[in-house]
Amino acid sequence: MTTLNPLRAGAHLYRHRYLIGQLTRREVLLKYRGSYLGIGWSFFYPLLLLATFTLVFGHIFGARWHARAHPAIPLVLVMYCGLAVFNLFAETAAAAPRLILGYQSYVKKIIFPTEILPLVLVMSSTVHAAINFLILLLFIAVFAKLHLTLLLVPLILLPLWLFVLGVAWLLAATGVFVRDLAHVMPVFVQILMFLSPVFYPQSAVPASLQWLYHMNPLGIVIEELRQVALWGVPPDWIKWLAVLAVSGATALAGYAFFTRSQEEFADVL
Repeated sequence: MTTLNPLRAGAHLYRHRYLIGQLTRREVLLKYRGSYLGIGWSFFYPLLLLATFTLVFGHIFGARWHARAHPAIPLVLVMYCGLAVFNLFAETAAAAPRLILGYQSYVKKIIFPTEILPLVLVMSSTVHAAINFLILLLFIAVFAKLHLTLLLVPLILLPLWLFVLGVAWLLAATGVFVRDLAHVMPVFVQILMFLSPVFYPQSAVPASLQWLYHMNPLGIVIEELRQVALWGVPPDWIKWLAVLAVSGATALAGYAFFTRSQEEFADVL
């Protein structure tokens, strides 16, 4: 199936929803198999990050987040907003190039819908991201203020999810033919983290480089999430629509590239 029709592509994936659900469950459980805390690591890890950020940025460096016309918010929450968004991308992008190689026995079966594998990866990462956002919500309730705009968070995150899905399809297909990609992506992810407004506001970027940040879907989602989750300010809907269009196009392009490439997977595995 190589059509770019989003409705037909969506219907095709929906037909395999049970298989996608089972494989997602398997991926989540396998990640923590044999560990003492099991899936509890999904809760412990973000809490550890929060504690580390509080110590390093709040107490050692004494950093402050200067946002005009916004109430004071603990620095750790502002940074964690950025990290929660970025981690969904990072976890998926780092694993996608090796994805098909890990499912060789499935890929070589003619009747297996290989195109669902990147979706399974994103769904698995989404489970971990959901836990991160729940912890973020809890800390907002304790240390800041709950705003009605929090109800918009799922809508704000929709472009992120589509963008990550498109990237997963692109990287999973490319990783079959370019094995070095699996080694390059973790480095690229680290670089991109510092080039995205995770640990600083986009307003701190020099004016001459602002155009570069406006081209980064992750940066836009991070900034909009902070607006609705922390400041209680409605999102910039024009920016949101723009990043939604870019993310949707990325998802369709990734799906088309993957479905056209998968015919050659068995020849190189």
